[in-house]
Amino acid sequence: MTYAVGVDFGTTNSVIAFANEKGEVQTMSWPSAKGPTQTFRTALTFWKQGRGLGHVAGPQALEHAIAAEPTERFIQSFKSHLASRVFSEARLFGQKVTIEEMVAIFLRHLFEAQGGTEVADGAFLAAGRPVVFAGERPDEDLALARLSKSYAGAGLAQAEFAYEPLGAAYWHARNLRRDETVLVADFGGGTSDFALLHFSHGPDGLEAEALGHGGCGVAGDSFDFRLIDHVISPRLGKGATYRSLEKVLPLPAYFHASFAQWHQISWLKTQKTLGELRRFAEVSARGAELEALAELIELDLGFELYQTVGSVKAALSSASEAPMRFAHGGVSIDSMVSRADFETWIAPDLAKIEGALDDTMAAAKYSAGQVDAVFMTGGTSFIPSLRAVFERRFGAQKLHYDNPFQSVAAGLALLAADKRRRAGNQNAKRIGGAH
Repeated sequence: MTYAVGVDFGTTNSVIAFANEKGEVQTMSWPSAKGPTQTFRTALTFWKQGRGLGHVAGPQALEHAIAAEPTERFIQSFKSHLASRVFSEARLFGQKVTIEEMVAIFLRHLFEAQGGTEVADGAFLAAGRPVVFAGERPDEDLALARLSKSYAGAGLAQAEFAYEPLGAAYWHARNLRRDETVLVADFGGGTSDFALLHFSHGPDGLEAEALGHGGCGVAGDSFDFRLIDHVISPRLGKGATYRSLEKVLPLPAYFHASFAQWHQISWLKTQKTLGELRRFAEVSARGAELEALAELIELDLGFELYQTVGSVKAALSSASEAPMRFAHGGVSIDSMVSRADFETWIAPDLAKIEGALDDTMAAAKYSAGQVDAVFMTGGTSFIPSLRAVFERRFGAQKLHYDNPFQSVAAGLALLAADKRRRAGNQNAKRIGGAH
């Protein structure tokens, strides 16, 4: 029987970790075309299958997306919609799929390689959740209700939600030999989350006192947006005009507003939208660019675009400039991007993240000098200008990095194991008292 499970259901990637009663942790791996992977892409591909829908997730969904079958729909970053009342369902091949059903389908696929969600039967299960959900005006109650329904729908009704940075904190604290006040900064695809905790050693082992938490719906996807908005979109008709009778009118903004959020590209693939875009292309001086945009949407090139943008963002973590090269079908973009420009573009996002950090520290009534260590996790933590924010505030010697993609799930598994152990101790005390 599984002892404890930690699930990090992320915007971009998801991870599962298992812990035993000794506190040993194992991160799950999945097969992929490039070999075993310990991160499972948060993505689904659907197709019509008889009267229902067929679907795959993670690495398999990516393989289908790359094949770009016209009869399939590739969907990713659906976690970003959990807190939005505007988005409640998708119409896929004439069938309604609610966001709760979508997440439940994904969770079942996530556990498949380990034998299905039955492996978690009887286990304590800690499920990660962001401190602040993504979105303009996120509805936390709605997001949690949807997550609860999704986990129950996947056969994981015993899941208890815990802040994702709390999981990372447990991972960092597993080897502590002295009391320590730790700030965890967890940077995912959709959110940046902070948790301030004090760890101490008590009679029952490591004790964690929560001092404060905070965050904002700005993270890796926001940085992707800046690259797309400044480098890709202008070469695919952003700012174009078209002629209508004797007037010159601006292209409707929604094409590039949706396009700039790369995970929404698949929602533009409708006959109505593509037809309208091509009609604008016929009467625009930048018609070739708009035709290229239509082809990118029609060929479902969102994932390829994401890969290109992600590789540029990663390259700029260690280089002063990087080439943005994207060539698929009739869409061709070749441009150099400098780190200086990228840092200028993401400056407003960094200001929001730093503001959320200020609010977290102020609410806890703690100063930077009272923090013993800062544990940074998540792929976005590699961006130099983001690290610089924390180096200026706390000093580079206090910053720690470890297992950036698996630390949340691993720590959540330790948290679940600790909770199970404590529950067992309490039961033992009650049984002993009864005698």
